[in-house]
Amino acid sequence: MRKHKVVTITAPGRDYGKAFLILEKSAFETERWATRALLALSRAGADVPDDALHAGALGVLIAGLGGLRKLPFEDAEVLLADMMPCVSFVPDANVKDPANPDRPMTRPLLLPDERGDGDIEELGTLLKVREEVLELHLGFSPAAVLSSLVAAADPISSQSGSPTSPRPARKSSRRKEPA
Repeated sequence: MRKHKVVTITAPGRDYGKAFLILEKSAFETERWATRALLALSRAGADVPDDALHAGALGVLIAGLGGLRKLPFEDAEVLLADMMPCVSFVPDANVKDPANPDRPMTRPLLLPDERGDGDIEELGTLLKVREEVLELHLGFSPAAVLSSLVAAADPISSQSGSPTSPRPARKSSRRKEPA
């Protein structure tokens, strides 16, 4: 059975309280997406180790998420679009799907068109949903990995007692006067 998760938006805004079901792609679909991503990264000049081509979705991380910045928009657009079929809208998280009782009832995600903005109205929600799609497929959060890498690379933030941290107050050598 494929992995899944329900993501409820907690950030203030038009999407506050909306819920989305993220459903893992099949192994074949995941491999196809990862291979397309790695080949696009390679064409864009990113350093893609040979091992990455055989590592599937994890290979995208091996190649470096930073390499995604080198992708031409045409390649990035296809990869981003391929993420969204994993996402469904959850109208009411309390109503279970009779065919899959461990999941809520969903409907296809409405995308923006000339009639309206669709189910996702905030950029932050779209980024959150995409991050959750990657986390479900990779098994960890790319944002958390990047945050850890940045913290490890920043010598000031990785030291305890950095110059921006307040120093402990010195104890006064004067005795307190009795009240």
